[in-house]
Amino acid sequence: MNPLRGMHHVTAITSSAERNYQFFTYVLGMRLVKKTVNQDDIETYHLFFADDKGSAGTDMTFFDFPGIPKGVHGTNEISKTSFRVPSDAALSYWVKRFDRLNIKHSGIKEQFGKQTLSFVDFDDQHYQLISDEKNEGVESGTPWQKGTIPLEFAITGLGPLFVRIQNFDYFKEMMEKVLLFQEIAKEGSYHLFEVGEGGNGSQVIVEHNVMLPQAQQGYGTVHHAAFCIADRAELDQWDSRLQSFGFQTSGYVDRFFFKSLYCRVAPQILFEFATEGPGFMGDEPYETLGEKLSLPPFLESKREEIESYVRPIDTVRSTKIFEKEYE
Repeated sequence: MNPLRGMHHVTAITSSAERNYQFFTYVLGMRLVKKTVNQDDIETYHLFFADDKGSAGTDMTFFDFPGIPKGVHGTNEISKTSFRVPSDAALSYWVKRFDRLNIKHSGIKEQFGKQTLSFVDFDDQHYQLISDEKNEGVESGTPWQKGTIPLEFAITGLGPLFVRIQNFDYFKEMMEKVLLFQEIAKEGSYHLFEVGEGGNGSQVIVEHNVMLPQAQQGYGTVHHAAFCIADRAELDQWDSRLQSFGFQTSGYVDRFFFKSLYCRVAPQILFEFATEGPGFMGDEPYETLGEKLSLPPFLESKREEIESYVRPIDTVRSTKIFEKEYE
């Protein structure tokens, strides 16, 4: 059984696709590589932000479900998403940037030997930047070449996923026996798990927490997280493996941009297993990725209906020049 290749993507819920686009494009300097809809709820936008090429392991995606209430952070949730930056010096740049833009943050702190910077967005969605300066393992992506962030400081991909859990003993057993992670370090109530090649791109930090109330999903919280696998054959192997341990799965799901499998591994913890390809450039050229409403072939016949549901969002960037913001 081949181990998981690390993170593939994280999908969260936002109160506003428009504000979400502005925050990720202009504050974080990540590239919108796909503007599409939730394939299971076509009235809902699904936005994909990633590296310059839309590489697996670099993308954070968002739903904006109409009328959904604000989520409540607590235990039994995917609690924080990390983004990788090249160096410790990059974190100092981001502190100054967040201060200037009035983005709430924690200041630079060390965890498991790495320098980190936690922050939140307008929905109280929780994030962290993590330095790759001392990192070894899964390679990161390529920063958005035409974004606002100087390339030496820019986000390159996903870092460790944070999970807050009440029943830690169960979750540890599931991570190690089923998903083939290994616990490699512990700091207080935080446990560091790693899989495959290791490093920032293939780690999960599990917080054991029995004090907080049950988390409630809504905008400002994570919907699910996905791990990367090679192809359909591996997807079928993971489906069989999960079922052999008594887990119910979604079975094979074709998302067009990748192939998927879903499994709820704990209360409110939904994991996806997604293939590395085919990727996001099959239906749009590199120069204009994310600028039009992209629909998978099975939804193309409903384009007129879908466009009547989702309001237009101007995501054209190929005609704009973004100056690098050093201050």
